[in-house]
Amino acid sequence: GADVVVLAVKPQDIETLLGEVGHLLRPEQTVLSVAAAIPTATIERYIAADVPVVRSMPNSPSTVHEGIAGMCAGRHAGREHLDRAGTVLRAVGDVVEVPEVHMDAITAVSGSGPAYYALLAEAMIEAGLLLGLSREVSTKLVVQTMLGTARLLRDEQMHPVELREAVTSPGGTTIRAIRELEQAGIRAAFLNAINAAMERSKELARGGD
Repeated sequence: GADVVVLAVKPQDIETLLGEVGHLLRPEQTVLSVAAAIPTATIERYIAADVPVVRSMPNSPSTVHEGIAGMCAGRHAGREHLDRAGTVLRAVGDVVEVPEVHMDAITAVSGSGPAYYALLAEAMIEAGLLLGLSREVSTKLVVQTMLGTARLLRDEQMHPVELREAVTSPGGTTIRAIRELEQAGIRAAFLNAINAAMERSKELARGGD
């Protein structure tokens, strides 16, 4: 039948796996790879010539059904194959479809993204401790604030600038904090960090250690 075969292994194990099972894959199947940084062309080298491959990059919130995955079509994958793969991926979150050239950017923004937010949460929780709050109270405040902000941006479709302006009143507490963050170069830090993650993803795709 028109089933989806999911390749879910560490990138360094993909060639071993395909060496063992690649010959079993058939053109009427859709191969969905969730192996980070592995190009569709690499997978296609190990399987029959006309087997459709869809590559994706889900992220860790998929485990709580709030993930997002980028996906792209290999050489022999068409609309129907993307739709089948999308159905599998949407079971645990949302999906964006991009050309394969953008998959390293997806990895850098949303694949690694949970770690950036976790680092931010950690820093904000520690700030709460510095101000005398208990770890429990500080953690609850920070985590719920992150979740609530995300839902305003997603469900209410507020623009980030609109939300920030709504919270930032003239001469108030928020603008004082924003000034410190801007002086610390927080925007440039994120631009540089996410760009570095993309460059690393490209290295890994080329087979670099």
